[in-house]
Amino acid sequence: MSQKSGNEDIHGIISDILGDYSQERIINPQKMFEQPDRDVVLDVLDKLIKIIFPAFYREKGYRFYNVESRLTVLLEDVHYNLTKQIPIALRQKPENEGKSDGAIEAEAKEITDTFLKKIPYVRELVETDVQAAFEGDPAAYNYNEIILCYPGLRAIVTNRIAHELFILGVPIIPRIMTEYAHSRTGIDIHPGATIGKYFFIDHGTGIVIGETTIIGEYVKVYQGVTIGALSTRGGQSLKGAKRHPTIEDRVTIYAGASILGGETVIGHDAVIGSNAFITSSIEPNGRVSMQK
Repeated sequence: MSQKSGNEDIHGIISDILGDYSQERIINPQKMFEQPDRDVVLDVLDKLIKIIFPAFYREKGYRFYNVESRLTVLLEDVHYNLTKQIPIALRQKPENEGKSDGAIEAEAKEITDTFLKKIPYVRELVETDVQAAFEGDPAAYNYNEIILCYPGLRAIVTNRIAHELFILGVPIIPRIMTEYAHSRTGIDIHPGATIGKYFFIDHGTGIVIGETTIIGEYVKVYQGVTIGALSTRGGQSLKGAKRHPTIEDRVTIYAGASILGGETVIGHDAVIGSNAFITSSIEPNGRVSMQK
């Protein structure tokens, strides 16, 4: 085949695709600057993790001489980018249709300032998660190993960050963060999930925690666990409903268990055995196991 005929084939394909773009498809919008920039959002997430864990993650492109100067640069960059990305996300909320750019940008700045003031609170929660991992895993060498190596902690930290943005009413951006953690760790925690202190994910791969899940304190979850909805056939009509379980304090959920349904409550101090399938509530101190 000659180069000329090859170029004609390419131009023909381009013409066909452009023609397809003219169809009314939901995947067609081409206004790329009206979508949050995923790379920028993930850079913000990376910098927030560096702020949460000072001295654990090095900078590649520049050097700092003290903690304050490093924190200043990181925080100013996070603030700048969030005030640029959050307005883009807010414009996609139906209730913001028709709002002026100035009003949306002012709301975004207020959200950004409120969120950044929550960093000490997020760090307090994360410290309890590191402690829970160390106390719950005899294989942990020290706290440093947990912070640098454990995928469960990375997924939890990302959720702690994303959840604060989620409850402030920011769409899309929190999900970009948690789905990135999902792709890196195999742990899928929706940013809407509410998780108490001292949360420990052991091993972690294959865990799913749904949007309206509520998890208490000192909860331990092993790999392959699903805390999910009974059915989503209702689609968008279920939006805002409590679809996922409540897990009370000091519950242990072993590998492969599935706990489903918005009315399902796992009482405090319960133990859920491996591969259990639960769609109704369990009393406090209950023990559930699969019979062979």
